[in-house]
Amino acid sequence: MNKDLSNYRKSYEKGELRLKDTPENPLELFRTWFNEVDNHFPQDETNAMTLSTIGIDGFPKSRVVLLKKFSYQGFIFYTNYDSEKGKAISNNPNVCLSFFWPAAERQITIKGKAEKIAENLSDGYFESRPKGSQLGALVSKQSSIINSREELENQLKILEQDYSNKEVLRPSNWGGYIVKPISIEFWQGRPNRLHDRILYALNSDSLWIKNRLSP
Repeated sequence: MNKDLSNYRKSYEKGELRLKDTPENPLELFRTWFNEVDNHFPQDETNAMTLSTIGIDGFPKSRVVLLKKFSYQGFIFYTNYDSEKGKAISNNPNVCLSFFWPAAERQITIKGKAEKIAENLSDGYFESRPKGSQLGALVSKQSSIINSREELENQLKILEQDYSNKEVLRPSNWGGYIVKPISIEFWQGRPNRLHDRILYALNSDSLWIKNRLSP
């Protein structure tokens, strides 16, 4: 198989990012960009982000997860702690998050350390999920090999009957992580591939230092 993609080109012309216009804290710029994309650009799941981890086999792996909360402290998502990514984070908490919003010609790349959030916070979010999603968390032994799709669906049907009149409690192996950033890079597409790149990095005094990077 051989497919040449060298003629795939796009000119980026929807915005600019000037260093003098950026706030001192990158989380403020993240909030501004997130809200602008969410409100003004057609985009499915603005909160979809790519999570990259270093696996216990030593290889990096990336997958899309959903951002569920962000604050000055960091970025929160939820998953099965026994999943491949959960085991990777347990072994090496250094992770990378990235958002790509093609409609706005913007990208954000976040490096940080992931840690579990408090159990009561995971409980609260789990309670807010639809019951089908709650039962799915009980059924799924995420990342493990299974015999068939039918096996999953049959297990779900059994649980639907068992919990028809009962509350579903959060399983202990499911919950949230917060990624506390150490660097955040904002990328705005520009013409002629001279893209705007602003990098925020924490210094030894836990202060954000920002610089423009060459495209």
